[in-house]
Amino acid sequence: MPEAKSRKRKRGKKSGSKPQIQHQKEIKSNDVTKAKHGSQSNELAAASKRPKPSSSSSFLDKMKARLAGGHFRMLNETLYTCTGGEAFNYFKEDPSLFNMYHTGYQEQMSHWPEQPVNVIIKWLKDHNRSFIVADFGCGDARLAKNVKNKVFSFDLISKDPSVIACDMSKTPLDSSTVDVAVFCLSLMGTDYPSYLNEAQRVLKPGGWLLIAEVKSRFDPITGGADPNKFVKAISELGFTSVLKDFSNKMFILFHFQKKEKRESSKSKAIEWPELKPCLYKRR
Repeated sequence: MPEAKSRKRKRGKKSGSKPQIQHQKEIKSNDVTKAKHGSQSNELAAASKRPKPSSSSSFLDKMKARLAGGHFRMLNETLYTCTGGEAFNYFKEDPSLFNMYHTGYQEQMSHWPEQPVNVIIKWLKDHNRSFIVADFGCGDARLAKNVKNKVFSFDLISKDPSVIACDMSKTPLDSSTVDVAVFCLSLMGTDYPSYLNEAQRVLKPGGWLLIAEVKSRFDPITGGADPNKFVKAISELGFTSVLKDFSNKMFILFHFQKKEKRESSKSKAIEWPELKPCLYKRR
């Protein structure tokens, strides 16, 4: 009997040790939970210390964008309401204005569903690669960079070695040396007919004149020029009208071909329609 009691006592000790082990597990579990909560709170504290974009810097960025847009609209209006020679001197005095203008121009073009320069690039790729091209008002010389043709790129300022800075009514090209003359949104000056006269001079007989212009400039209902009068004037300059495409909602395309011989025009001067300035609205 005494042996039985001692066995019972031993068993009691074993059974009594289980709650102690369980208690230790609970302590460890609580420690892990506290550690997790502690690390989470540390992460939250660290996140709260991270620098957030201040409302003042965001406001300044917006103001800078608005100022840049305002400068572009001012420059754009100036280019449409002065002569090519005046624009050339204007940018020559302060070349930084040219960069400002083209930054704004690219921003405006980003909202167009289709770029007219891409249409002209496709036309050139579909035609003879040996054609020599004169790009009047080339901007960033995108046309020259995307075709295999020999391209003479002209603009008011040269920011690229391939661009020739000049008044577009007085290019350094010899007469009858070019197969294609391009004006992509570049008939901007009040003396735009002088640019077209220059294109007529440098084009070979049978050469192509490709013009892309903002559609609203040729909408008589809203004060734009009559496209038929524009075509008539260029025809009198010595061209045959080949295409007049109004299918795009943003721009119109004109294709002309230089006649072999220009008809005598001693009787009267060509009546050029006034082209409406393209003034961009504030966004």
